[in-house]
Amino acid sequence: MNIVLITGSAGLIGSQAATYFGQQGFTIVGIDNDLRSYFFGKKASTLWNRRRLEQELSRYHHHHLDIRDEKKIRRVFATYTADIKLIIHTAAQPSHDWAAQEPQTDFTVNANGTLNLLEACRLSCPAAVFIFTSTNKVYGDTPNQLPLKEEGTRYELPADHPFYEGIDESMSIDQSKHSLFGASKVAADILVQEYGRYFGLKTVSFRGGCLTGPHHSGAMLHGFLSYLMQACVTGETYTVFGYKGKQVRDNIHSYDLVAAFDHFYKNPRRGEVYNIGGGRFSNCSMREAIRLCEEISGNKLKKKYSAKARSGDHIWYISSLKKFKNHYPKWKQRYDLKNTLVEIFEQNVERWMGKKVTRSQVTARSVVTGDLTKLKNHVHPRTL
Repeated sequence: MNIVLITGSAGLIGSQAATYFGQQGFTIVGIDNDLRSYFFGKKASTLWNRRRLEQELSRYHHHHLDIRDEKKIRRVFATYTADIKLIIHTAAQPSHDWAAQEPQTDFTVNANGTLNLLEACRLSCPAAVFIFTSTNKVYGDTPNQLPLKEEGTRYELPADHPFYEGIDESMSIDQSKHSLFGASKVAADILVQEYGRYFGLKTVSFRGGCLTGPHHSGAMLHGFLSYLMQACVTGETYTVFGYKGKQVRDNIHSYDLVAAFDHFYKNPRRGEVYNIGGGRFSNCSMREAIRLCEEISGNKLKKKYSAKARSGDHIWYISSLKKFKNHYPKWKQRYDLKNTLVEIFEQNVERWMGKKVTRSQVTARSVVTGDLTKLKNHVHPRTL
C-alpha cells in the first residue's frame, strides 16, 4: 500500500493534494481537526470539505487529530510506517493578525506541530518525502525596503531591478519585522531544512505567496481572493487595509502548487527551499482584484478603507519561480488570475448564498465584461 499522509487535509492545499494523489491511486491518510473554525469562526469551518473528500475518494481515511498531540501523531505514523511514501504538511495557524491574539497557540501549532511530524517521520518512515507549506512571511517586511514606485492601481518595481521578475531565495530572513505568525513559520521552516541537512530526510519548504482556489474556506483574517469573492457575492463589507489598496500579491492556484509538490516527490532533494507563487504569470493589486471580482460576480463590492496597514505586511510581493523551474523544468502553471477567480465563484456561489443557483445564472455572471485592460499591463496578459 502506498500512502500519502496529509495534515490540514480538509483545508485548501490539503484537500487539493488529497484529490490529486487520490486520483493517482494513492491511499490518503488525512489529519485535520477543523481548528480553522476556532481561529476564524464557524463560517470558516472546513467540515464541508472533509465531507466532500469522504464522498469523492474511496481510499480516504480521516483522523480527527491535533498535530500538537505528539503521542497520537506518533501512533498514526507507527500504524502505517514504511507504507507512507509522502507527507504533505499543510496544517497551520495561517494568519499573522490572529497570531497576536494567542501567540502560544500560534507557535505550538506552527512550530511544535511541525517538529512532531518531522520526528514521527524520522522514526517511522525515514525514506518518505516530507513537503512543508511555508510562507513568504519568513522574509518579514524586508520586501518593503525595495525601491517601489506608486502607479495608478498598484505599487511596482522598476523593470531593471533584479527582483522585478520576483523575489528569490537569496533575500534575508533576518533583521526584519515578521509578525508572530512569520516567526513561528520561520521556526518550522528551519526545522524542515534541518531534518533534511542533519538527518538526511528528503524535506522541502515551499515558501508560498497567496495560495488560492475554490476549496478555500476564506475568512476576513485569511484567504485573500476567496474571501474577497465571497464578500462580492454575499454583500458583506470588505475592509482594505493600508497602502491605498495598491499592495501587490502573486496568487497561485492550489492545483498548480500541488502539481509542484508532485514534481518534487518524484525527484526529491534534501533540506531544499523554494519560493513559489503566481509570479509574473498571476498577480494583482488589491484594487485590481476587486475590479475582477466585481466583474465576475456581477455585484459591486461593499468596502471600507483603513489607512492603517497590517503590521509587518508586504507592500509588494511577487515570487521568483526561477529556482524551482530550473530544478523541475516540466512543471507549468495552468491557472491564471482570471481563470482562478471564475472557478472560485462558480464552485462556491451556491454555498455562499445558501440556496440553489441555476447554471444559466452562474454562467451569465461569470462572463467577464468591460475593458479589463484598464487594470494595467503589469497583470500578465493571459489573466485579462
